[in-house]
Amino acid sequence: MTVSKERKKVLHIINGEFFAGAERVQDVLALCLPDYGYEVGFACLKLLQFSKCRKSTVPLFAIPMKSKFDLIPAKEIARIVRKEGYTLIHTHTPRAALIGRIAAWLSGVPFVHHVHSPTTRDTENFFRNRVNAFVERVSLMGVSQLIPVSKSLENYLKQQGWLPEKITMVSNGVVTPGTLSDRSVPQSEWIIGSVALFRPRKGIEILIQALAVLRQNNHAVHLRAVGPFETPTYENVIKTLAVRLGVADMIDWVGFVQDVDLELRKMDILVLPSLFGEGMPMVILEAMAAGVPVVASDVEGIPEVLEHGLTGIVVKPGDADSLASALLDLMNNKYDWRILRTNAYHSQVEKFSDSSMAKGVAKIYDAVLAN
Repeated sequence: MTVSKERKKVLHIINGEFFAGAERVQDVLALCLPDYGYEVGFACLKLLQFSKCRKSTVPLFAIPMKSKFDLIPAKEIARIVRKEGYTLIHTHTPRAALIGRIAAWLSGVPFVHHVHSPTTRDTENFFRNRVNAFVERVSLMGVSQLIPVSKSLENYLKQQGWLPEKITMVSNGVVTPGTLSDRSVPQSEWIIGSVALFRPRKGIEILIQALAVLRQNNHAVHLRAVGPFETPTYENVIKTLAVRLGVADMIDWVGFVQDVDLELRKMDILVLPSLFGEGMPMVILEAMAAGVPVVASDVEGIPEVLEHGLTGIVVKPGDADSLASALLDLMNNKYDWRILRTNAYHSQVEKFSDSSMAKGVAKIYDAVLAN
């Protein structure tokens, strides 16, 4: 339901390099926040995938950073804020927070920051994590409100020393494509899917090892791996592993796609074998909305979404045998595939919708601007 009050304008500062989970959150907010009194604009620090793949048509300002610590874009963003009448700045990454903090100070508007993953354990690189965490901490001095996407991230922020009154959790949400479609339980080959920006913390090697276990048990499965690799080096490591384990012929490397929903409709199971660093993965919510049962690791925000055995299957992270066992249990009907997909769909509609996320963020904007 669209509110009748005059809309205020919020500028989201984003990296824009990829179009993964966090970027899809931003795009969904741009589509839904007008229903709650806010118009969104984007200031994009890297004009790459986001500008090509977004569904929203709101204004997008290309303001590229020449290096990680190039602060000049902050001045241009402040000029845009004043000229276009933006009343609040919203950032989503440590890099964006660095620029956003300065732009907010120069333009005299408040800013809020979305926390999509724990910065101190966002990658496998200890030094990189520490640098990003330091930059984020310094940049967030004076932030009006922090928005973690899960309870686990809320607790993480408290452990980092942030005051509870500075933190308001808003669960991620996605668009529900429509009513739950009627699908039959797979009878022969099962199509396992994985959707991610493939990097070490996503654990795709664990899924590949599980495929080898399934082949040894003579189960007919095929993997559709949807998404780009973070680096060519990592891509070579993973594809070499698949060859070495004798499962390369069981995998379709689909690469990046814009229409994730279309890919989900081709899958019988979605697997997210993450090792760490998850807030509340959008792809899990999208699979639930599409009625695709999910098997995912027991890390951070994931068990807040999936109730084991009821709306999904939660497995020990980093354990290929545990993952293979869970997949076998699902394929052998220990868990009812139809009930799982039905329960997951209704859970997404009730708890993790696009409108519930936008409504929660709008309430934070209201409170910040009222102060």
